[in-house]
Parts: sequence; C-alpha cells; structure tokens
Amino acid sequence: MKPLSLNLAKSGVLLISTCVRLEIYGEEEAIRDVAGPIFLGLPCKRIAGADNIAIRLAEIASGAHSQIFGEGYISDQLEKAIEPLGPHFNIFNIGKAAIKIGRAARERQGFKASLDYDEIVREFVAARFPNGEQCDRLYVVGSGMLGQGLIRSSVRGRFRGTVVVTRDPKNFRRRTRSLDHKEVALLRPAEIGHRIEPLSMAIIATADVQREYKTSIYDALLRLQPRAVVDLSSIPLLSSAEIGKLSYVTIYDQEFLQYIAKNNKALAPKRPLLLSDIRTAIETVQFEGAH
Repeated sequence: MKPLSLNLAKSGVLLISTCVRLEIYGEEEAIRDVAGPIFLGLPCKRIAGADNIAIRLAEIASGAHSQIFGEGYISDQLEKAIEPLGPHFNIFNIGKAAIKIGRAARERQGFKASLDYDEIVREFVAARFPNGEQCDRLYVVGSGMLGQGLIRSSVRGRFRGTVVVTRDPKNFRRRTRSLDHKEVALLRPAEIGHRIEPLSMAIIATADVQREYKTSIYDALLRLQPRAVVDLSSIPLLSSAEIGKLSYVTIYDQEFLQYIAKNNKALAPKRPLLLSDIRTAIETVQFEGAH
C-alpha cells in the first residue's frame, strides 16, 4: 500500500489504509479513474463535500472509528498519509484541519483508550508470565510507529533486554534519535534464534512485509521458540497452516478481542458526544473546493 499511496499522492489523492478501513479522498476527477480498480468487488460508499470529508477525517483522527475506540496511533497514521500530498491540494488542507479538530475533540471528551495496543500487550505478558519470573528478551518485529511506541512504553520492563528486528538498523537509528539505543539491540531476522529462548516474547508490529522477508521472520521465530508471538499487524503474518508449534495470537483472535470489547464498552457512552463535538467544530471552519 505504501508505494500505491505515494503514487496517488502525486495526483492529489489521499489513500488511508489501516486494519479496519480502505478509503480514498480527493477531487472527483482525480479519484474517478483509480476508485474502480481499488474497490473492485468491495462494498463502498461515497462522501461528497468538503465539510462531510472533514467530519469523516476528524472522526477517524479522534479514534471514533478505530477497532480500539480512542486509540492513540490513528491520528499520527493519518497525518503521515497526508504529508506526501502537499498544501497545493485541497484535500491536504482539509485533512490537516480535520486532524487538529479530531485530536482536540478527543482531548475535550476524554475519548482515550484505557486498553490501547501497549496496554493489551502488557496484559498478554502478564498472562504468559503469571508467576513474576524474569523474562528473557522482548522481540519487536517492525520499527514503524507502533513498534516505536511499544519500545518506549513500559511493556519491556519485565524483560532483561529488548531487540528490534528490522531490515534497516541504520534507518531505525536515524528515525529514533531520541531513543537510548544502548537499551535496544538491533538485529536482522537471520541473526535471531541461535539458541531457543522459551522465556522470550515476540511482537509483530509491521504490515510492510514482502514474501522473502516474511520467510526470514518465520524461520527466525521457529528457531527462537518464544513463549508467545503477538501479531498486531492488520494482515496477520502467518496463516493457520504456518503456525505449527508457535503460540500465536492476532488482533482478530478472541483473546485479543475481549480486551477491545472491554475498552469499547467503557468508551461507547462518550462516542455520541465526541461525534457531536466534531460536527460543531467543523461548522466553524471554511473549506475550499473538494468533492
């Protein structure tokens, strides 16, 4: 999706691709030719008008439509998707304003996940290591936004060390200059699993996995044999046929969904207030063009 997103941005088309949505925005003439191939065979609906588009994007940025209500990563993901377009496109300016409005409404209404990805992973760690034992290493596969968030959280406090599994350690260091890299080891998949670590845990936090790299990660996990593999990617890395003896959990498994349900039940009463707040805020903003 990333190459497609960058290519569409050149024509002023915003592509939003996450675990629960695939959406495109832009001037009608810009999206007419690309909408058909992208949504071929998929049910979809059309949102027209700058105000309606801004409302939708602000709602997304607030976490109102996330699988985990109020999760904190989506607004940064949306901002990252918008950046390649540039201010000469109307959708860029609409999107920027919408993100600001969505974030502010989220703060005002306290629409924040009590069980975000970090907290849910922490629950998994507690469940897999219930006796307070000293854990081996935490392996975080992926160096993007979610992976960095996990590294900076308290999740790794139970482990004697943290390993970021990445194809490009140099790029990771460049993008995380504020992180103390002495506390984090950077390894490629081929460098993992020279010994079994049954007291370790692996978190998959990337969706940008080509077939060859997927095979490398899979082989590394088989060598490592961690206590558990928690896959946070929108498209699970492994199929049921590939799991084998690995203890493997995805965001679509019941064990994960129960935490999402608990979080969403707590935030559901605030959601109508959040949506109303966003609509009221959008009414005070004047947008140009955009169909």
